[in-house]
Amino acid sequence: MRRFLCHYLATILAAPLALVALGHTATADQPQLAHMVYFSLKDNSNEAKQKLVAACKKYLSGHEGTVYFSAGARATDMNRPVNVQDFDVSLNLVFKDKAAHDRYAEHPRHLEFIREYQAGWAKVRVFDSYLDQAP
Repeated sequence: MRRFLCHYLATILAAPLALVALGHTATADQPQLAHMVYFSLKDNSNEAKQKLVAACKKYLSGHEGTVYFSAGARATDMNRPVNVQDFDVSLNLVFKDKAAHDRYAEHPRHLEFIREYQAGWAKVRVFDSYLDQAP
């Protein structure tokens, strides 16, 4: 009985923590914002691609309000007719809401990333979209 009560209390106490962890979900009036950035590099060597991926991790991850972060080189083995081939590195971010994105856009680390690395970019395309999540 004592073991049951301990497990029961632990479950009840853990529930609020789970709700806090799920607090990154969107609301109807504040949907999550996907911010996808595709870089074409002047030097598209593997070394240059990995350098930019590392810079993305250093400067662009861990910002307040970020729900998801990833960066990586284009999957060159994906060669279907629908696959876009004219980029080298992608940056994929999902923000809790537009306000979180706007704070990120003006953050000193984001601005420093742009200053330090933009000279190596041949082209940058940004695709922003509001996300409609499945129930």
